[in-house]
Amino acid sequence: MTFFHLFLLAMIQGITEFLPVSSSGHLILLPALTDLDDQGLVIDVAVHVGTLFAVCWYFRADVMLALRGVPHMLRGDISHKGGFLAFALTIATVPVVIAGLIFHIFGIMEMLRSIAVIGWMMIIFGIVLYLTDRLGKQTRAASEWTVKHAIIFGLWQAVALIPGTSRSGIVISGARALGYARHDAAKLSMLMSIPTIIASGALMGADVVRLADWDAALNGLYAAVISFFAAWAALVFMMKLLRTISFTPYVIYRLILGSVLLAIAYS
Repeated sequence: MTFFHLFLLAMIQGITEFLPVSSSGHLILLPALTDLDDQGLVIDVAVHVGTLFAVCWYFRADVMLALRGVPHMLRGDISHKGGFLAFALTIATVPVVIAGLIFHIFGIMEMLRSIAVIGWMMIIFGIVLYLTDRLGKQTRAASEWTVKHAIIFGLWQAVALIPGTSRSGIVISGARALGYARHDAAKLSMLMSIPTIIASGALMGADVVRLADWDAALNGLYAAVISFFAAWAALVFMMKLLRTISFTPYVIYRLILGSVLLAIAYS
């Protein structure tokens, strides 16, 4: 793998992981639409690790609060602020872990890795994002997150296993439909990504160890560093932007890309 290919993959993953445009869809499209080879498991894990460190650093105060709350959660004390956050993040992750294992065991993900599927999901869930963002109120803050809403967000997040859906996009759509302000909806989506990325990284990491593909380890390190900085920049950009504008620019991008992909798929 050339450094340019590695750089491209890491930038795509870093930039798109937290924007509502589907990082998995973009990573699938790269080899599908070009002469570039599939990046393989090691690079997949590496770029996810990079984005994981980026979101943990950006929301480090909330991450530390959740970590301090784990002992409270284990004792059943979710009245503690940190204990509740740890509990909410845990139950919000359960649906995607279960669905992810089913997809992995039965090879469902491979069946869905097509340009047509990504194109349709880009358009369908782009429209969902637009409608929920336009019609949803902005009366709830992230601090008003409830167990019921955590479960709902978790179910939406599981749907994002379909390439082109966007994990962040569908969670934000669900949050906006329930009246969370744009910035707070994005924050909850980003916090939910932490245990989800850890779970998916652990699943892929097990395969990496099994395959013992250590020759790609150095490339993986480069990819992780690049994706960290790309993801950090994307997070800073989006979170600042959401204080003044809506999600419409991302919706427009999804609709244009989805239309192009469908034209390619059915031509």
